[in-house]
Amino acid sequence: MKSPKRTVNLIMILAFMFIFLAGANNQAYAAETEPGAPAAQADKKAILVVSFGTSYNDARVANIDSVENRIKENFKDYEIRRAFTSNIIIKKLAERDKLMIDTPEQALDKLKKEGFTQVLVQPLHIITGSEYDDVVAVVNKYQANHSFKKIAVGRPILYSLGGQYSDGREYPNSYAMAAEALKKQLPALDSDTAVVLMGHGTPHPSDAAYACFQMVLQDAGLDNVLVGTVEGYPSLDDVKKALAEKKIKKVTLMPFMLVAGDHANNDMNGDEDDSWKSQLIKEGYEVDAYMHGLGENPAFQQMYVRNVRDALAEMNK
Repeated sequence: MKSPKRTVNLIMILAFMFIFLAGANNQAYAAETEPGAPAAQADKKAILVVSFGTSYNDARVANIDSVENRIKENFKDYEIRRAFTSNIIIKKLAERDKLMIDTPEQALDKLKKEGFTQVLVQPLHIITGSEYDDVVAVVNKYQANHSFKKIAVGRPILYSLGGQYSDGREYPNSYAMAAEALKKQLPALDSDTAVVLMGHGTPHPSDAAYACFQMVLQDAGLDNVLVGTVEGYPSLDDVKKALAEKKIKKVTLMPFMLVAGDHANNDMNGDEDDSWKSQLIKEGYEVDAYMHGLGENPAFQQMYVRNVRDALAEMNK
């Protein structure tokens, strides 16, 4: 049995510890709530806009700059940065124009060094192809290394036919949205006139997005808007068959790419015998070209803004 003196001493020690801890908590609370007390440092937030890039300066300003500026207008609390994925274009711009563009890794390393804690990487790609996969892999690496408190990646243009997340939230039919956006730049079409879109194409399984988009265009009533690709399916030969079946006489060529760059100027509208323009003229079609990338179209710019907004909501939920 403990002596009364020992019990009193124990009670006094416990009472002293309680008073000390209560005082410390009160001081901490006062420091947080007292006017003029230093606030916790706010997160530094950035949006890294990633594209393949282009060496055509006018196309870069008209398309990439335009999309970046639209994002900047809508997300004023975020620092907007740029990165290109093409090392060839990065090197060319540096040597020719003394214009220095970061790769995604270089841009993210700079953001980390500068103390940014939340980063959204928004690609300006059209489909979820190999280049998009590369961007996702970079983001996953920085996520695994805990380089930032939060880091995520946004959608490209053609991503999903719509559906529902596991928590019940809806995600959009980006194919239908792209078809509506495309209408903003289409000319009036008669029964014997057509628009031929030039997509890039890829051996990647995501090449199926182009054929899917063709069906969505038909569902939207755009029967004389045909999709072709430089390096995938449908090819120009597939487009030629459709033009012949529809008895088309006049064709407007149009890049289905972010910028009207090298592919648009050479593969699509070049004067060489193997360009799409030359091949179609040789087959008797009247041909003109719409030399503007999707980045110039405000409706596509707004699609990228929505992709950023949705990705930020997902990252911050």
